[in-house]
Amino acid sequence: MDKELQTLVYVVDDDENARVLVGRWLDHAGLESSPLEDGIKCLEALAEEVPAAICLDMNMPGISGIETLERIREHHPMLPIVVLTGDDSASTAVQAMKLGAYDYLTKPLDQTKFLTTIQNAVEHGRLEMRVSQLEREVEGRGYPGIVGTSSAMKSVFRQLDRLAVSDVTVLIHGESGTGKELVAQAIHNASSRQRKPFVAVNLTAVPENLLESELFGHEKGAFTGAVNRRLGRFEEANGGTLFLDEIGELSATVQAKLLRVLQERKFQRVGGTFQVQSDFRLLTATHRNLAEDVKTGRFREDLFFRLAVYELELPPLRRRKDDIGALAWSFIREHRSAMGSKASGISAAALAVLEQHDWPGNVRELQNVIQRALVVAEHEDIRPDDLPERIRATGPASVSGEGQSRPEPGSDTPDTLEDASKRLLLAAIVKHEGNASAVMRELNVGRTRFYRMLRKFGLEGRIDEIRQSGKAAAQ
Repeated sequence: MDKELQTLVYVVDDDENARVLVGRWLDHAGLESSPLEDGIKCLEALAEEVPAAICLDMNMPGISGIETLERIREHHPMLPIVVLTGDDSASTAVQAMKLGAYDYLTKPLDQTKFLTTIQNAVEHGRLEMRVSQLEREVEGRGYPGIVGTSSAMKSVFRQLDRLAVSDVTVLIHGESGTGKELVAQAIHNASSRQRKPFVAVNLTAVPENLLESELFGHEKGAFTGAVNRRLGRFEEANGGTLFLDEIGELSATVQAKLLRVLQERKFQRVGGTFQVQSDFRLLTATHRNLAEDVKTGRFREDLFFRLAVYELELPPLRRRKDDIGALAWSFIREHRSAMGSKASGISAAALAVLEQHDWPGNVRELQNVIQRALVVAEHEDIRPDDLPERIRATGPASVSGEGQSRPEPGSDTPDTLEDASKRLLLAAIVKHEGNASAVMRELNVGRTRFYRMLRKFGLEGRIDEIRQSGKAAAQ
């Protein structure tokens, strides 16, 4: 939904005085009104554009308000509708609420109560649409745990699709916190090995003197403290996938032993005398530039080529900021119950702050920020004040309710969205010499909205003038 439609309210009432009065209230409150005289006009307008909310009178000629409500609900189940009734009994309101009306108000209307109800309805509808969008993004992904619809992540997903049907060895590159283990798990889960073990080892978390035992296992009595035989991670991954994280930190000794295992698919346990075989797929990851480490002699060239049969690069979060909203929503859903949080969403202003941050800790940092915000949040939405100071400090200097930063004085940015919209509309009118159909096609707007824009920007006479001048020039 574009910016204008986020503030558009249909006022459906057969009483012209009521339409004018309510429209004036809405305009003064910063909302745009579109007056419609009956249910049919409302349904026709909905076929071209969907507003932020609808004020619907129950007592109208033609199709009734209740029937109009039913027909709207068939195609727009989340659109907030506030019904207006002059019926003193509660029966009409109850019926409307059962059909999914957001709220009801009785006539004569109180201005303050009316505006509060409509503003709440608009915000409720915005959140419902945003939640629905984010849920589709989260649920629609093919790899559980990996969220993203940005072009960078679409490229990753395409590569995962190819890697899932192969048994190739993969080297995953990415900064800390980009989700390298999640990607490795996703490759395993989508592969033919999915019913076998996925064994993950963070090589930096294992002391150097115990690393060989961790990977290859050991026999009883192989060293002090080895009171029992222990299977290593290569054996545990038999038939499945072994993921070695931070492969670039291996010592030269372990690098040599790993190379031999990859060449022969056999190894000996520490203290053992016979060969152990294991059918595993190897996935590795690093935040280092191993190609540079090969040049400096820090990493074995022959091992590098064994590991980097396919190299997969994971983008940092600062290069996929379009995914921040979906990621934030995913983390809210994942952690809110455990945190006992009141929050079930995130405000546009808070989201704008998150999108301004560079995220040196990547997705993991964002997850931690959302968890912290869930703990302190006292409203249904996470707000900017719920975010850590270090995050707010990198956010926009001034954020409006819709999360838009204000332009700097003297910049080339239009002072308002209305200025930009008017210029765009006028340019299209001039370009097409007043041809309304051509303008609507270029701007991708319906007829109702097009003529409402003309009235709003005072361009009704201008389009006629341009059309006439075009005809005169043609003659």
